[in-house]
Amino acid sequence: MPKFLPFAGLRYDPARAPYQDVVAPPYDVVDANEREKLAAGSPYQAIRVELPEPDPDRDLDRYESAAELFATWQDTGVLRRDPSPCFYGYKMTFTSESGEPRSTTGLLGALEVVDSGSGGVLPHEHTMAKPKSDRLDLLRATEVNTSPVWGLSLAPGLTAAAGRPPTAEDEAGSDLPGGYARATDGEGVIHECWPITDPVAIRDITSIVAANPVVLADGHHRYETARAYRDERRLTAGITGRVDPLAEPAPYDLVMAFVIELSDDQCEVRPIHRLISSLPSGTDLPALLEPFFHLTDAGAPTEENLASLSARGDLTLLTMHHAWVLTPLPATLRAAEAATGIPGLDSAAIAVALDSLPNHQLSYQHGFDQATRAVLEGPADAAFLLRPVSVEQIAGAARAGRKMPPKSTFFHPKPRTGFVYRPLRERYSL
Repeated sequence: MPKFLPFAGLRYDPARAPYQDVVAPPYDVVDANEREKLAAGSPYQAIRVELPEPDPDRDLDRYESAAELFATWQDTGVLRRDPSPCFYGYKMTFTSESGEPRSTTGLLGALEVVDSGSGGVLPHEHTMAKPKSDRLDLLRATEVNTSPVWGLSLAPGLTAAAGRPPTAEDEAGSDLPGGYARATDGEGVIHECWPITDPVAIRDITSIVAANPVVLADGHHRYETARAYRDERRLTAGITGRVDPLAEPAPYDLVMAFVIELSDDQCEVRPIHRLISSLPSGTDLPALLEPFFHLTDAGAPTEENLASLSARGDLTLLTMHHAWVLTPLPATLRAAEAATGIPGLDSAAIAVALDSLPNHQLSYQHGFDQATRAVLEGPADAAFLLRPVSVEQIAGAARAGRKMPPKSTFFHPKPRTGFVYRPLRERYSL
């Protein structure tokens, strides 16, 4: 089972860098325009090191620029190292897609980097090939985990162990004064982060997470990058062969992770819809889908009909002029389960049908409104609007060692980058 350990993080001095001004979304959901807007908000904005830009005046590439900027923040006291290893409680309070108030509470800690296929830390879906060199070059240059991977613990009790954000009285008695941090993002999600220093709580958290495998919810590529970096560092240190699991881990043997309990009340899992474009002119898409689905006429995509489809959450095909509810036929369900080993996945059923279509381009969009707009306003020819994967399906797949098709789940909301950084320069020690 994986190690999950406290660490002494680097955090902003809130008097100089208020968290509202400096935290950022994960790097892989930030486009160029948002990056520019975020960076303009503060000279200490996390996005400046998470998505760095070159500094031609000093002949620095983007990774060298990030490393120098991060070092300057430490040297000038903008970032301060916590005096002792701790976990960090992290809570996100938000409104669900159905309009209900919800919250997710978990922990930031250092999760063991394990070899692929060795168990302990499990991917829950296949990943799409994309360059990992960017994150690896950033890690090499800065020697810092800037943003966490997201893990789901199969062990009960982690939410209770994380506790609650501190009150003013708690803060007054803390050995890490000013440790509580809060920010509200552009979607109205309230993010709260606080250190957990009590030795009993630290032992409990470590034991709970170590009792069961951790399923990767988000950050598969960052985790793979951490493994590549670990292997590089071990090779440089002359470490070959199997490493003693009881030995004290080096900093590069772990990666910063946000771990929550895999339960319905903690996970908001949203679907990732499929957009189809560049179909040959005159393609009758509904007719091509009839061997795979029973199509029920859902009418024109009026505002009223779209609102109804969104509320019902059916598996749906949407074109510019019409919508159909899709019910997978038995043969489609069998083929989808045979391909994944997991019953009832919309993403697998759609993949079976897509293999039969003429040449087309496939893209992904997690928002219902954004997906429908891509069809009604262009550039997509059609959208498959999927239903969310259940927590039970995720847990069952993880326990069985099965993987879902790429882009099957979207966990909401996303932890912000910048509440805590995990440095890798010093030897890890409790």
